[in-house]
Amino acid sequence: MSTTAETGTGAFQHPALFYRGAAEYLAGTVPFVWGGLAAGEPVAVAVPRDNLELLRRELGADAARVRLLDMAEAGRNPGRIIPGVLRAFADSRPGRPVRIIGEPIWAARSATEYPACAQHEALINLAFAGREGTILCPYDADALAPDVLADAEGTHPVLVESTAQRTSPAYDPGAVVARYNEPLPVPDTAFELADTTDLAGARALAHVRAAACGLSDDQVADVEVVVTELLTNSIEHGSGSGTLRFWGADGEFVCEVHDRGRLTDPLAGRRPASPAQPRGRGLLLVNHLADLVRQHSGADGTTFRAYFRA
Repeated sequence: MSTTAETGTGAFQHPALFYRGAAEYLAGTVPFVWGGLAAGEPVAVAVPRDNLELLRRELGADAARVRLLDMAEAGRNPGRIIPGVLRAFADSRPGRPVRIIGEPIWAARSATEYPACAQHEALINLAFAGREGTILCPYDADALAPDVLADAEGTHPVLVESTAQRTSPAYDPGAVVARYNEPLPVPDTAFELADTTDLAGARALAHVRAAACGLSDDQVADVEVVVTELLTNSIEHGSGSGTLRFWGADGEFVCEVHDRGRLTDPLAGRRPASPAQPRGRGLLLVNHLADLVRQHSGADGTTFRAYFRA
């Protein structure tokens, strides 16, 4: 990496590391961590468990000086990574440049999850605009599909491969967000309650449908909160009412709320809430409770869809 990326000086930086094998992974990440520690910068690592253990072993005693997180847990829903992992770490250390390794995309991510992952990577640039720090995002170039690596070139201004670094000519995070603003088809088996403002009724329906799908009591309670918050958001900020849909399949329960409003804030639900903020936490709470959140906004309105794994 360049001197700037190693020291963390200057404006916000968001390089992608294309690695092949454990040796290249460690060569691209360990010096980044050690450079931050030597500079007195706070360092966090949020990567899938196998890579987390690989880094922990290589860092040795220095691992105790790093915030280590399993991204498969902390970032199970990509929509919670910015507020719950990246900004949570940076905001708790105000006025200091931070270094973070974040690996939100790995081969086991599903096709349903991936669009939310790509949008997350694009939105990091907006969420950290004007802040000092570096977020390094590793990509397994052997295991990930070519179109995933192409998306990484669109969401990261700098690409690192082996010992080489280059500027990405394809960098255009807004285009990636737009490309994955995909319509969300609804299965024929979905239960629908159209144009409702009945929060209590929506909550009761959510309880019955989620319980019937085999979710735990805690998950059912989370579904109730998510449906209430999404419908409240449609009533207060959308078209004044919302259409609810529920269905379950393959060990998964899905609920969504659609309204005829148009979402204009790409970071809605991804900004951490300040302690003094009395309202506006609904979509943030949805991202923290659901296993996955997808959204689509178009000419016919806005849909938020939440997934829960039984």
